[in-house]
Amino acid sequence: MSKLPTRRVSAGATLNAVAGLAALAFGTCAQAAAGAATAIPAVAGIPVDFLLFSAILIGIALFHHHTLKIALTGLAVITLYKLFVTGFKTGPGVAGLVAHLGHEWVILTNLLGLLLGFALLSRHFEDSKVPAILPRFLPNDWKGGFVLLAMIWVLSSFLDNIAAALIGGAVAHRLSRQGTLGYLAAIVAASNAGGSFSVVGDTTTTMMWIAGVKPLSVFEAIIAASCALVVFGIPAARQQQAHSPIVMEAPEGVSVDWARVFIVAFILVLAITANVVVNTYFNALADGFPFIGVAVWVALLLCVPLRQPEWSLLPDAFKGTIFLLALVLCASMMPVERLPPASWQTAFGLGFISAVFDNIPLTALALKQGGYDWGFLAYAVGFGGSMIWFGSSAGVALTNMFPEGKNALAWIKGGWHVIVAYIISYFFMLLVLDWQGAAGRGRGHRRHSRRGCGVARSLSGRRCAPPG
Repeated sequence: MSKLPTRRVSAGATLNAVAGLAALAFGTCAQAAAGAATAIPAVAGIPVDFLLFSAILIGIALFHHHTLKIALTGLAVITLYKLFVTGFKTGPGVAGLVAHLGHEWVILTNLLGLLLGFALLSRHFEDSKVPAILPRFLPNDWKGGFVLLAMIWVLSSFLDNIAAALIGGAVAHRLSRQGTLGYLAAIVAASNAGGSFSVVGDTTTTMMWIAGVKPLSVFEAIIAASCALVVFGIPAARQQQAHSPIVMEAPEGVSVDWARVFIVAFILVLAITANVVVNTYFNALADGFPFIGVAVWVALLLCVPLRQPEWSLLPDAFKGTIFLLALVLCASMMPVERLPPASWQTAFGLGFISAVFDNIPLTALALKQGGYDWGFLAYAVGFGGSMIWFGSSAGVALTNMFPEGKNALAWIKGGWHVIVAYIISYFFMLLVLDWQGAAGRGRGHRRHSRRGCGVARSLSGRRCAPPG
């Protein structure tokens, strides 16, 4: 995939598309706020908190080279606004801010440890040479392109979806002389779909896991993710094969580094074990210490004698992590009681909004609000970002490798099958599984883990109240 065909599109058209989706998001919040008396400052019924937060997300969507500056500036502005105007739910002024940070520090620290650790884990997997031997298993026709997408889908379920997308892009580059924008979009979609049903496959699902959502509740998203892979994967593979057939180049002299494969497995197993043990047997301690993030780093350091991690990755990974943590902290300050009630329609809409706005803060808002069916939400915010190149971290990372993809309207035109897949797969999941959020309590539904609280924990790790 050495070069992608592009077509010049005016910046005004792209801005109009972004503004339209922003208006949709604002309108949804306004509907929720309408008719409710409030002392919170608002403009046209929309709390100023949401306007400030939306301005940050729009700035990030439009100016990708300044995302960290925008996120940190936005965090400072929202913090000052809460300090001097509205106060925090934990109290007014500096005391309220300190108390709020006391509620949030565990999840922030867990995310810091996980994101930095997974950056090193991804490089361990890449250096294991497993990705290099993947082409040996590909058919020599359009089905080869589909199988590659399926491999990316599987890799992303246990590996960071950014790494899975980059590995897929590198393999596709070796197999095809010229790529299509539609297949590039499909690579991003495969990585996001694969990560949407695994608590270690995407930052959003990891956030749900840290917040106490059961991994099996997230795993239900595999129903929609599997359907989506077929819906977008076959057209994208045929599209690529018609444009530039894959060229099989069997690598020679490549051997798998099984020590690195062991390290990847050991890190994942220790992280999952720490989460399960702490939340099952030491629940009272879960909100007082970042056990999962620490477990990842303990595993990394224990494996140093086997293979040295690529420590040089940490500075860039740290910048990206601080960016995400700033957005999560901004989201934690929002008055979520003013959001639309959790429903399948709201989750479906969040999928489209995540194509423009970062899905990390959207997930943080949903966790803070509660009441969602987490399998549906995981799929919506995880896969929805694939519809536009800057809607997900995997898309941004892959278009850095293939800059020709940084054209929003051309991406939508070439990757039309991704949008179709999102819609069809979401409703397919609704047919297979009834939506069951907080409103589904006590219905005797077959998914017993959903009885009681709509979410096992709030974002800070504290259990929600049992049904009255």
